[in-house]
Amino acid sequence: MTDYLFAAPEVRSVPVEGESAEYPIHRIFCVGRNYAAHAEEMGFEVDREAPFYFSKQLHAVLPTGSTLPYPPGTEDFHYEMELVVALGGEVFKGTAEQGAAAVYAYGCGLDMTRRDLQIASRNVKRPWMLGKDVEGSCVLSPMTKASEFAVGEQRIHLEVNGVSRQDSTLDLLIHKVPEVIAHLSKFYHLRPGDIILTGTPEGVGPVVAGDRITGGIDGLAPIALDIGPAE
Repeated sequence: MTDYLFAAPEVRSVPVEGESAEYPIHRIFCVGRNYAAHAEEMGFEVDREAPFYFSKQLHAVLPTGSTLPYPPGTEDFHYEMELVVALGGEVFKGTAEQGAAAVYAYGCGLDMTRRDLQIASRNVKRPWMLGKDVEGSCVLSPMTKASEFAVGEQRIHLEVNGVSRQDSTLDLLIHKVPEVIAHLSKFYHLRPGDIILTGTPEGVGPVVAGDRITGGIDGLAPIALDIGPAE
């Protein structure tokens, strides 16, 4: 057994409906501007040529029902409700059909974003890390196996303190799940444990300490997050 100088990072995982074992997370990929109306509200034209990505580290993983302290360095902390895809097979330079076959499960996710820092970085053509790779910013609901859920026209929605903020349908995704997986596999050896947040619909906006976020996708376990005071 290898000795380490300090405690090795803990495994981050998410429950799967109907399973006693949890799904261990390897990497977190996120698709940007994958709904036309969201791209428009962010001031961009729709890009239908190919998806683009950013990533989060494992410190971003947070289970539904948690309280997330308002993060440092921002005055504009936004919610983004998303469909999450969890892979159960390997794909490298694959086709859309191979991408679809590699999906193990689906779930709800929140991509919490320091919007002011993201925009500041974007304006000077720098990476989005400080805006997107926030501790606790990848909130996940329990997963539902792909054999029990097929992506179609399901409603995707989010509320803040019970007031509707996002309300759309999954069929409005610009780049569909199999296409995203196939495209991403041209650049990475995708494998079990990789999850993909597929993009958010329009209606993104800020939250403050004391707010409660709830959301869901028809047919999947719902999600909730409380925003706590800054530490």
